[in-house]
Amino acid sequence: MRLLLIVACVAFVCTLSGCGVFAQAPVGAWITVDQKGPVAAGDIGVTAEKVGRSKAEGVLIVSWGDASIDTAAKSVGIKQISHVDSQVLNILGIYARYETVVYGK
Repeated sequence: MRLLLIVACVAFVCTLSGCGVFAQAPVGAWITVDQKGPVAAGDIGVTAEKVGRSKAEGVLIVSWGDASIDTAAKSVGIKQISHVDSQVLNILGIYARYETVVYGK
């Protein structure tokens, strides 16, 4: 019985140490505060007249939201995308927020 408990605890710790703990960011860390990074480049000839945002959030094992590029672009009516960035907040894997920032016109 004791061996089964130890194996279960090790398996639980291993699942927490995987990719699911960290939000997608340029640098992964247990505490990530206001980290920004690139996602994609679009048409270089397009000026960034508008900025659209979309986000997804999570607490422990529950997450919600739509951080897609399409949602961010539609939020302010962007038809042509200049480039896309991201902004990440992660605190010990307890709370995480991923925000997509779309620039264009």
